[in-house]
Amino acid sequence: MNKFLPVSKKDMQDRGWDHLDIILVTGDAYVDHPSFGAAVIARVLERAGYKVGIIAQPDWKASDDFLKLGKPKLFFGITAGNMDSILANYTINRSKRREDDYSPGGKIGLRPNRATIVYANKVRELFPDTPIVLGGIEASLRRLAHYDFWSDTIRRSILLDAKADLLIYGMGEKQIVEIARRIENKEDIKSFDNIRGTVIVKKTLERLKNHIEIPSFEDVEKDKDKFNEAFRLFYLESDPIRGKTIAQKHGDRFVVQLAPEKPLTTKELDEIYLLDYARLPHPDYDKEGGVPGFETIKNSVTSHRGCSGECSFCSLGIHQGRIIQSRSRESIVKEVEILAQQVYFKGTITDIGGPTANLYAAACKSWERRGACKDKRCLMPSKCPNLELGYDETLSLWDRVKKIKGVKHIFIGSGLRYDLLTDRQSDRYLKALCREHVSGYLKVAPEHVSAKVLELMNKPGIRVYERFVRRFQDINKDLGKKQFIVNYFITSHPGADKPASLEMARYLSERKIRPEQIQDFIPLPMTASAAMYWTGKNPFTGENIYVAKDIKERNWQRALVQPRRLPS
Repeated sequence: MNKFLPVSKKDMQDRGWDHLDIILVTGDAYVDHPSFGAAVIARVLERAGYKVGIIAQPDWKASDDFLKLGKPKLFFGITAGNMDSILANYTINRSKRREDDYSPGGKIGLRPNRATIVYANKVRELFPDTPIVLGGIEASLRRLAHYDFWSDTIRRSILLDAKADLLIYGMGEKQIVEIARRIENKEDIKSFDNIRGTVIVKKTLERLKNHIEIPSFEDVEKDKDKFNEAFRLFYLESDPIRGKTIAQKHGDRFVVQLAPEKPLTTKELDEIYLLDYARLPHPDYDKEGGVPGFETIKNSVTSHRGCSGECSFCSLGIHQGRIIQSRSRESIVKEVEILAQQVYFKGTITDIGGPTANLYAAACKSWERRGACKDKRCLMPSKCPNLELGYDETLSLWDRVKKIKGVKHIFIGSGLRYDLLTDRQSDRYLKALCREHVSGYLKVAPEHVSAKVLELMNKPGIRVYERFVRRFQDINKDLGKKQFIVNYFITSHPGADKPASLEMARYLSERKIRPEQIQDFIPLPMTASAAMYWTGKNPFTGENIYVAKDIKERNWQRALVQPRRLPS
């Protein structure tokens, strides 16, 4: 039998199924691998006993693709895919992208802008009585009123525009099974007002417990100070242990974000990554050359979720949380053993990592009891002494994995927090990394050099970066290796005025650093940097901030540090 989940009526017939319980609609190609969100949710539901089918990249201008699997018994789940759909379609300067890594053959145009809304509205039109559940990064980051860069406006919750019944935010494995169970038990989805990690719409707040109300959509739309107040309250309640339910009025209704879902245990995370994935793109894509995004991750393994860094511009902390959730060594070893048996594996593991590679197995005693601290940060201005890094566990993991038959090399492709690699406690880790696990280039992200910009980014100062570079160079010299650092920088971030931009250009020029990895700042919804960009103020302090919005100035900032290449 075809190992992939059904994508057609024939696939259903081959399994002896006359119906599906749940149909997932995704803006990505169907790649049955744990790096693709729709595949993870589908396999989690399958393990829970449900019949699941997938509609990948349907033609939204017609009805046929949405009808091809029939009507699900329980609900439709809808996601734009692994990234924001407009970001997948356009560059920061609103030019059409030449390739979509999550589409067969890299073909552009197979997903609509605002895919979550478009798909949900189409499903509602065709199946008016079937519940619709939203999920994925696009829905998660637009769950409350938010700044939308593409229209340069404040938009209301995506749950309302999509006309859906419920939205899952964050990593949704627990929530999706709970929703399926309740609908299966004939409960009305409109009554689901106590599932953590979900967003609902209510007419009143009468039954809600332990909630706070933030400024309404109408208030934040017209008042930038109210926008920052709403963001600040939302941000401070984003912790899964101490976070409260948040309500935000939209017209005569309330969009209610229930408290965040609790972090997965190691056992739960282990089970998810060892489900029965085909670990391949669907064979229908073979004739189109496969899916580029799969080529990037096919030889990599996820070791953990979450990031304690809280970079202002990054959505990962909002989506996965600050608390690190790590897999066991045994689970990762088992996945590598499975990977080593794949026909495409040639002996090189390109990454064992997560949002930040060197936070694997990091732990803090307060996380389980009180959650991540509300009044201080884990890594800034320096690492909290209560945060224990998992370097010994990582070294043990690498030693075990390299003994697996068929494994020749283990490289770390995820980015690293260089500020956690500048003291003697990190010696063994950094030496082992340089000796065996750098493919020649190591990714780090100083992002800027200006002190005021780095402070707004919530990134370490440039002197910390310099200390790391010296250590990296000294260790490689001792090892007799010629290895290099790939630096990631961001231009036009809030706070980056002309003096700050010139400072970065001079710094790079004097040190003969010619960065290839330059990103024009993108204000991702519900991030601190997006709040700065929209309001021109620091949402936590009220301080006025310079913001480069004019396209000519943004291009000028980019050209200063990368004169050979202007943005598209």
